[in-house]
Order: sequence, then structure tokens, then C-alpha cells
Amino acid sequence: MTYCVALYLKDGLVMLSDTRTNAGVDHISIFSKMHVFEEPGDRMIALMTAGNLSLTQSVIALIQEGVELDGEIRTISSVNGMFQAAQLVGAAVRQVWKRDGHALKEQRVDFDLSIILGGQIRGDRVRLFHVYAAGNFIEATADNAFFQIGEHKYGKPILDRALTHNTPLEEGMKLVLISMDSTLRSNLTVGLPLDLIAYRRDALKLETRRRIGEDDPCFKEISDGWSQALREAFRSLPPPKWAD
Repeated sequence: MTYCVALYLKDGLVMLSDTRTNAGVDHISIFSKMHVFEEPGDRMIALMTAGNLSLTQSVIALIQEGVELDGEIRTISSVNGMFQAAQLVGAAVRQVWKRDGHALKEQRVDFDLSIILGGQIRGDRVRLFHVYAAGNFIEATADNAFFQIGEHKYGKPILDRALTHNTPLEEGMKLVLISMDSTLRSNLTVGLPLDLIAYRRDALKLETRRRIGEDDPCFKEISDGWSQALREAFRSLPPPKWAD
């Protein structure tokens, strides 16, 4: 299992992923689910992956080596815009299905993957997409300003209550860390370390990229502060009138 979350904000993008993969309780490993393709001044593209690790690694390899798109071989470094980048990732997903889908079905293994793709290419605007296992995708909007993949239910309430498209980038980083902290506390299949990036619109390079471990003081301060704030908010609420 995994948890990845991405925010589509007026000022740019915030993306956060955990690193835990497991094939049973006795086989837990750390793999980065955040993949960044950055050419400062030209493009910053980031992908986060969830699902079958061998499938997602195949997709990442294909978009770097080249996939046929509109009669041409394209890579993540040569696409002309973010929509074409989403098309490229979708085409790579379908190519992996064509190669491995039947064999997986024979072994009763689901073709399980999902990808969040975000970034900006020079001459294009900031865009954020969610790519599904069929290779189709949807795009984030100002009204739907975040995507989640993996174990998303524990980290969704804070985003539903506090996030808007106008949330500042710094506040967005705080929100995704609270969202992840809620997930870490409730699901053991999601685990540290975390990978965090923040991208400011039109910068064409990352503003923040950080690996967050158990001893990270900033994350600990946010985690402890959020827990304390929840306890204080709970104690300040009056009991239901009918409780008497």
C-alpha cells in the first residue's frame, strides 16, 4: 500500500509520497514513489506512483526510453506540453498492459497501478493529472484542487475542510504533511521516509525537494502540534445537549 497526495494551487504544485512497499508483514521495503524530471529553465515534471511496483517501474522506464505517440517516439524530456506528457504516460501504461496484462491475469494478479503527474513545460501552464490503469486520465481544476492515490481515506478530511485552490504554497506543504501524518497513524502499510516537493508557477525548477525521515524536526513539530490542536479542539466543544 502507499499514500501519495498532490495539490493544484494558484501558486503552483505540492506533492508528497511515502516510500513503503510490502509483500506481506515480513517483507517490507523502501522504494521512492516520487520521480522528478527536471531541466531548469525548460521543464519540471514529477510523477508519483501507486500499485504494483514492477508495473510502475516499467512505466517510468518507458517514458524515459521512448513511447510511440501520434506516430513519433516521444520521451518525458521531449514532449511539448503537459497534456502530451499525460498522453505519453497513458500510452506507456497501455504498452505495459499489452506486454504483461495477459500473463498477470493467468496468475490472478490484478493490473493495479495509478499515477499522479504534475508540472510545467516552458510555454505551457502548470497542470496536474491523475492517470488510471487503463491509460486514461483526468485533470485537476480550481474546483477539484487535489488528487490522492493509494490509502487516501485517512488523509482526505483535512484537505476537504481546509484546502482551496488559493491556498498559499507554504500552507499547502503544511496541509499535505498533516494529511500524511493522519495516514501514518492509522495505517501501518504507509511509512516513512517521505518525499516532498513544492513547485512555484513559472519557475521551471523546483523550489523545495526534501526527504523526510523519522528524525525530521519540522515534520515532528507539525505532527505533535496537530495532535495537540485536535485534543484542545475536542476538549473545547460542549457536550451534546441531549447527553444529560
